[in-house]
Amino acid sequence: MKDILYKYISRWTSLNEEDQQAIVNEIRIEEFTKGTVLFKQGDVPTACYFILKGCVRQYSINEDGREVTSNFYTEEQAIAIFNHHKPDKSSDYTFVCAEDSVMVVGDLDREKDMYNKHPQLESMTRRMMEENFSQVQEEFAAFIASSPEERVKTLLMKRPSLIDRVPQHQLASYLGITPESLSRIKKRIQ
Repeated sequence: MKDILYKYISRWTSLNEEDQQAIVNEIRIEEFTKGTVLFKQGDVPTACYFILKGCVRQYSINEDGREVTSNFYTEEQAIAIFNHHKPDKSSDYTFVCAEDSVMVVGDLDREKDMYNKHPQLESMTRRMMEENFSQVQEEFAAFIASSPEERVKTLLMKRPSLIDRVPQHQLASYLGITPESLSRIKKRIQ
Protein backbone atom coordinates (compact mmCIF):
# COMPACT_ATOMS: atom_id res chain seq x y z
CA MET A 1 0.00 0.00 0.00
CA LYS A 2 2.91 2.34 0.56
CA ASP A 3 3.61 2.34 -3.19
CA ILE A 4 0.19 3.97 -3.68
CA LEU A 5 1.18 6.61 -1.13
CA TYR A 6 4.44 7.34 -2.96
CA LYS A 7 2.57 7.67 -6.23
CA TYR A 8 0.07 10.04 -4.70
CA ILE A 9 2.68 12.18 -2.91
CA SER A 10 4.70 12.39 -6.15
CA ARG A 11 1.60 13.52 -8.03
CA TRP A 12 0.83 16.36 -5.63
CA THR A 13 4.30 17.55 -4.58
CA SER A 14 7.80 18.02 -5.90
CA LEU A 15 9.42 16.40 -2.88
CA ASN A 16 12.56 14.38 -3.36
CA GLU A 17 12.57 10.67 -2.54
CA GLU A 18 14.11 11.20 0.91
CA ASP A 19 11.44 13.71 1.96
CA GLN A 20 8.70 11.45 0.60
CA GLN A 21 10.14 8.57 2.63
CA ALA A 22 10.16 10.72 5.79
CA ILE A 23 6.47 11.53 5.36
CA VAL A 24 5.47 7.95 4.53
CA ASN A 25 7.35 6.70 7.62
CA GLU A 26 5.19 8.93 9.84
CA ILE A 27 1.88 8.08 8.20
CA ARG A 28 -0.32 5.54 9.94
CA ILE A 29 -1.96 2.94 7.70
CA GLU A 30 -4.75 0.80 9.15
CA GLU A 31 -6.96 -2.01 7.93
CA PHE A 32 -10.70 -1.90 8.69
CA THR A 33 -13.23 -4.68 8.24
CA LYS A 34 -16.54 -4.23 6.47
CA GLY A 35 -19.04 -2.68 8.87
CA THR A 36 -16.49 -0.78 10.93
CA VAL A 37 -17.86 2.61 11.96
CA LEU A 38 -15.17 5.28 11.64
CA PHE A 39 -17.32 7.79 13.50
CA LYS A 40 -21.01 8.36 14.09
CA GLN A 41 -23.38 11.24 13.51
CA GLY A 42 -23.02 13.41 16.60
CA ASP A 43 -19.44 12.32 17.37
CA VAL A 44 -16.57 14.80 17.30
CA PRO A 45 -14.12 13.42 14.72
CA THR A 46 -10.54 12.94 15.90
CA ALA A 47 -9.16 11.62 12.62
CA CYS A 48 -9.30 12.08 8.88
CA TYR A 49 -8.84 9.28 6.37
CA PHE A 50 -7.42 8.65 2.92
CA ILE A 51 -8.62 5.47 1.26
CA LEU A 52 -5.96 3.28 -0.29
CA LYS A 53 -8.30 0.31 -0.83
CA GLY A 54 -11.98 -0.15 -0.09
CA CYS A 55 -15.21 1.80 0.15
CA VAL A 56 -16.73 3.94 2.91
CA ARG A 57 -20.35 5.08 3.03
CA GLN A 58 -21.41 8.46 4.43
CA TYR A 59 -24.96 8.72 5.73
CA SER A 60 -27.15 10.52 8.21
CA ILE A 61 -30.37 9.64 10.00
CA ASN A 62 -33.21 11.93 8.95
CA GLU A 63 -36.18 13.15 11.02
CA ASP A 64 -38.14 9.99 10.11
CA GLY A 65 -35.36 7.77 11.46
CA ARG A 66 -34.28 6.62 7.97
CA GLU A 67 -30.70 6.38 6.77
CA VAL A 68 -29.94 8.77 3.91
CA THR A 69 -26.73 8.00 2.03
CA SER A 70 -24.96 11.14 0.88
CA ASN A 71 -21.67 9.79 -0.47
CA PHE A 72 -19.38 6.84 -1.06
CA TYR A 73 -15.63 7.25 -0.77
CA THR A 74 -13.36 4.87 -2.68
CA GLU A 75 -9.70 4.53 -3.59
CA GLU A 76 -7.64 7.74 -3.52
CA GLN A 77 -10.37 9.80 -1.89
CA ALA A 78 -10.08 11.66 1.38
CA ILE A 79 -12.61 11.75 4.20
CA ALA A 80 -12.37 14.97 6.16
CA ILE A 81 -15.07 16.73 8.13
CA PHE A 82 -15.05 20.50 8.04
CA ASN A 83 -17.14 21.28 11.09
CA HIS A 84 -15.09 23.95 12.84
CA HIS A 85 -17.97 26.39 12.38
CA LYS A 86 -20.15 24.32 14.73
CA PRO A 87 -19.94 25.12 18.44
CA ASP A 88 -19.79 21.43 19.39
CA LYS A 89 -17.65 20.35 16.35
CA SER A 90 -19.81 17.23 15.93
CA SER A 91 -20.27 15.36 12.67
CA ASP A 92 -23.58 15.50 10.83
CA TYR A 93 -22.77 12.11 9.30
CA THR A 94 -21.86 8.53 10.11
CA PHE A 95 -19.02 6.95 8.15
CA VAL A 96 -18.97 3.16 7.88
CA CYS A 97 -16.80 0.80 5.86
CA ALA A 98 -18.90 -0.70 3.07
CA GLU A 99 -16.02 -3.10 2.29
CA ASP A 100 -12.85 -4.27 3.98
CA SER A 101 -10.66 -1.19 3.63
CA VAL A 102 -7.09 0.02 4.01
CA MET A 103 -6.68 3.69 4.87
CA VAL A 104 -4.21 6.31 5.90
CA VAL A 105 -5.40 7.60 9.26
CA GLY A 106 -4.52 11.19 10.12
CA ASP A 107 -4.71 12.21 13.76
CA LEU A 108 -6.29 15.67 13.82
CA ASP A 109 -4.45 16.53 17.06
CA ARG A 110 -1.10 15.89 15.33
CA GLU A 111 -2.02 17.59 12.06
CA LYS A 112 -0.29 20.92 12.80
CA ASP A 113 2.86 19.16 13.98
CA MET A 114 3.00 17.17 10.73
CA TYR A 115 2.48 20.33 8.67
CA ASN A 116 5.21 22.18 10.59
CA LYS A 117 7.57 19.27 10.11
CA HIS A 118 6.64 18.76 6.43
CA PRO A 119 5.43 22.08 4.94
CA GLN A 120 4.84 20.55 1.50
CA LEU A 121 2.42 18.09 3.10
CA GLU A 122 0.21 21.02 4.10
CA SER A 123 0.21 22.51 0.60
CA MET A 124 -0.43 19.06 -0.89
CA THR A 125 -3.39 18.53 1.44
CA ARG A 126 -4.76 21.99 0.66
CA ARG A 127 -4.54 21.43 -3.11
CA MET A 128 -6.21 18.02 -2.76
CA MET A 129 -9.03 19.54 -0.69
CA GLU A 130 -9.47 22.44 -3.14
CA GLU A 131 -9.73 20.04 -6.07
CA ASN A 132 -12.13 17.82 -4.13
CA PHE A 133 -14.28 20.79 -3.09
CA SER A 134 -14.49 22.00 -6.68
CA GLN A 135 -15.48 18.53 -7.88
CA VAL A 136 -18.14 18.20 -5.15
CA GLN A 137 -19.62 21.59 -6.10
CA GLU A 138 -19.87 20.57 -9.76
CA GLU A 139 -21.37 17.18 -8.93
CA PHE A 140 -23.93 18.69 -6.55
CA ALA A 141 -25.05 21.29 -9.11
CA ALA A 142 -25.39 18.58 -11.77
CA PHE A 143 -27.25 16.30 -9.33
CA ILE A 144 -29.81 18.97 -8.44
CA ALA A 145 -30.45 19.80 -12.10
CA SER A 146 -30.73 16.19 -13.31
CA SER A 147 -33.55 13.69 -13.52
CA PRO A 148 -33.30 10.33 -11.72
CA GLU A 149 -32.44 8.63 -15.01
CA GLU A 150 -29.67 11.17 -15.69
CA ARG A 151 -28.30 10.57 -12.17
CA VAL A 152 -28.09 6.84 -12.82
CA LYS A 153 -26.43 7.40 -16.20
CA THR A 154 -23.89 9.75 -14.60
CA LEU A 155 -23.16 7.19 -11.89
CA LEU A 156 -22.68 4.44 -14.49
CA MET A 157 -20.35 6.70 -16.46
CA LYS A 158 -18.30 8.21 -13.60
CA ARG A 159 -18.43 5.59 -10.82
CA PRO A 160 -19.53 2.28 -12.41
CA SER A 161 -17.79 0.13 -9.78
CA LEU A 162 -20.26 1.31 -7.12
CA ILE A 163 -23.01 -0.77 -8.76
CA ASP A 164 -21.21 -3.97 -7.71
CA ARG A 165 -19.69 -2.68 -4.48
CA VAL A 166 -22.65 -1.41 -2.47
CA PRO A 167 -26.19 -2.66 -1.80
CA GLN A 168 -28.83 -1.37 -4.21
CA HIS A 169 -30.91 0.28 -1.45
CA GLN A 170 -27.90 2.36 -0.36
CA LEU A 171 -27.13 3.28 -3.95
CA ALA A 172 -30.76 4.31 -4.49
CA SER A 173 -30.65 6.47 -1.35
CA TYR A 174 -27.46 8.11 -2.66
CA LEU A 175 -29.23 8.86 -5.95
CA GLY A 176 -32.35 10.18 -4.20
CA ILE A 177 -34.65 7.50 -5.58
CA THR A 178 -36.29 4.28 -4.38
CA PRO A 179 -34.63 0.89 -4.95
CA GLU A 180 -37.54 -0.04 -7.23
CA SER A 181 -36.99 3.06 -9.37
CA LEU A 182 -33.30 2.27 -9.58
CA SER A 183 -34.11 -1.25 -10.84
CA ARG A 184 -36.51 0.09 -13.47
CA ILE A 185 -34.05 2.74 -14.66
CA LYS A 186 -31.17 0.24 -14.86
CA LYS A 187 -33.33 -2.10 -16.97
CA ARG A 188 -34.32 0.76 -19.30
CA ILE A 189 -30.73 1.91 -19.72
CA GLN A 190 -29.36 -1.56 -20.37
